[in-house]
Amino acid sequence: MRRALVTGANGFIGAHVVRAALDAGAEVRAMVRTGSDCTSLQDLPIELVQGDLTDSASLARALVGIDTLLNVAARYDLSRRARRDAYRANVGGTRELMLAALEAQVDRVVHTSSVAAIGPPRDPSRPADERQWADINQAPGPYEETKILSEQLVHDLIAAESLPAVCVLPTTPIGPLDLKPTPTGRLIRDAAKGSMPAYILTAGLNIVHVSDVAVGHVRAAVTGRIGERYILGHMDGNLTLREIIGRSAACGGSSPPRMAIPSTVAFAAALVDEFLLSALTRQQPRATIAGVRL
Repeated sequence: MRRALVTGANGFIGAHVVRAALDAGAEVRAMVRTGSDCTSLQDLPIELVQGDLTDSASLARALVGIDTLLNVAARYDLSRRARRDAYRANVGGTRELMLAALEAQVDRVVHTSSVAAIGPPRDPSRPADERQWADINQAPGPYEETKILSEQLVHDLIAAESLPAVCVLPTTPIGPLDLKPTPTGRLIRDAAKGSMPAYILTAGLNIVHVSDVAVGHVRAAVTGRIGERYILGHMDGNLTLREIIGRSAACGGSSPPRMAIPSTVAFAAALVDEFLLSALTRQQPRATIAGVRL
């Protein structure tokens, strides 16, 4: 890996992938959309270019002279009202980018998928691994649907066009530079501040530091085998939301919430928030159906 293009470079994972690629000695070209907030990339020795996954001409320009493509760009919105934009960027945009990579004859592609493309274990007594594919009909929402479809698209191009690609599947990353923040980052922040009144009963996540996810991208580029999928997660398994919130509250010197909400109640609240309140206020919903179903 000598000259790497990182798409979605100003995003939470992307900004760390840029740093990991620099640490590995690569020259980095960082692609962002026009008008993007690039605070997370300030003062880095990179070439910053503007491009869009749905603009094939901008992708061709961004790939000139590149030997390694690290595709981290995606629309991350768990709400159902984002379905059209999610499909356009995450599925259509992935196809445009992979075709551009084939045309540019890059040596290696690392495509950022998600464990959403694996889905929950079919055998509750054993964890799921990279051999399992999620059932798209059981996907919690549009984001998860598009991650399944976009990764399948990459594998189709590996088989049909010899695309030199590897797929990495992060679990739930946390860490610095989560500027928006992500839903998990907001949960941790609110718990640390003591502003979370309750938590959802039984839900859990596999938490991994975002810098480890970034290093996983670079290692996949250098030593990953074409056509393989690699989960980027924590080996110690999942944490319940109660554990995540409790640890976050302790770090912030706050008391964790004591009230546990059944998932059925949380689902009803998310339904109201996503389809009624967010429509009236024109703001992002604080709770989404997909988020509750995860």
